[in-house]
Amino acid sequence: MLNENTLTKLKDLKLTSMADGFNAQLSGTGFEEMSFEERFGLLVDAEWMRRENNRMDRLFKNATFSVRGACLEDIEYHADRNLDRKLITKLGTCNYIHEKHNIILLGTTGSGKTFIANALA
Repeated sequence: MLNENTLTKLKDLKLTSMADGFNAQLSGTGFEEMSFEERFGLLVDAEWMRRENNRMDRLFKNATFSVRGACLEDIEYHADRNLDRKLITKLGTCNYIHEKHNIILLGTTGSGKTFIANALA
């Protein structure tokens, strides 16, 4: 009875990942050997991760990228595109942001400027 009240209160507080984790700990095995702090830490980590993922999803949605799912690993380095793989990798570290530098992408139509910009974003 006490566990049902706890689950209901966690859901009312919109701590759904914590509630799911608590329920998994109640029904699962292997949690008995863990201390209270370790079990509580797992619940907090699950809730934090859910909120962080939701925040990132919201930011990506609000950014209105024209090429959804673009990533640096998907850039095609054809010879006619004259792309420098080392430079793209260096830009992928985002150090230019901390150094307060800008990026200007130049190229012909269809050369992948938008894709690269979305991948860097």
